[in-house]
Amino acid sequence: MKNWIITNLTKLRYMTGIVSIALMVISISFICIRGLNWGLDFTGGVVSEIQMNSQITSSEIEPLMDAGFKQDVVAIAADEPGRWILRYAVPPKGVTYPDIIQVLEPLHVQVQVLNTSIVGPQVGAEMASQGGLALLVTMLCILGYLSYRFEWRLAAGALLALMHDVILAVGFFAMTQMEFNLTVLAAILAILGYSLNDSIVIADRIRELLIAKPKQDIEATNNEAIIATFSRTMVTSGTTLMTISSLWLLGGSSLQGFSIAMFIGVLTGTWSSISVGTLLPEFLGLKPDHYLPKPESQDP
Repeated sequence: MKNWIITNLTKLRYMTGIVSIALMVISISFICIRGLNWGLDFTGGVVSEIQMNSQITSSEIEPLMDAGFKQDVVAIAADEPGRWILRYAVPPKGVTYPDIIQVLEPLHVQVQVLNTSIVGPQVGAEMASQGGLALLVTMLCILGYLSYRFEWRLAAGALLALMHDVILAVGFFAMTQMEFNLTVLAAILAILGYSLNDSIVIADRIRELLIAKPKQDIEATNNEAIIATFSRTMVTSGTTLMTISSLWLLGGSSLQGFSIAMFIGVLTGTWSSISVGTLLPEFLGLKPDHYLPKPESQDP
């Protein structure tokens, strides 16, 4: 029975590895061809703060604003009840937006525009460069940690799993053209940490088995490590997905992008730790000799 499980798990890992490569190619294609739908955090835009009846919800405000301004307008609840922050793009040259009070008139409530400010594209470009720098620094820190913690073959598998998760999450936003804003960028950074944790757990188990069972095939060692950590992985991923699903359903439109990115990241992180994170070291020729202590040379 054990041999049957190990044999079929090897085939399953190879199949999932092929699927992962195909998904990465598709995601990169969408990113290159369609690009990302950058949010106002990166492109600049207009922010208006309004006050109205506290019984009004974002699902009532946004359809009216979308129709009046002919674009996707995001309504974010402020700290005080009845106070909303509206975010929309800067009008093109020669175009004037209608008055917000008139647009929201079908709600039959008193609307007060408290203030309106413009976020320039220069500030948005600075945010984009800082976000990219944050991703780069994070990846370099992770690379340094993995190089210190593991032999380079296991480290390469964990690093490729991280890249796999980020590429698939960003590729989804490129494919659907959902808004990519600062909350989505924060989710991408969180995905890096989550996927790294899962990959390290499996890699640690592989290293232990390489030392404990040096004569065992690397395929069997990888499969045994996956089986040993599978229940822990499922419990962790399952509880995390439950929390993210609640945030997705109840967090409103302002947290939708963050929740979707995290949901994809947790799924792909669990997937890649088992497929990509174990396959690459296997193909790179990982052996027990890489972790067994080397015999000391004796003087003649």
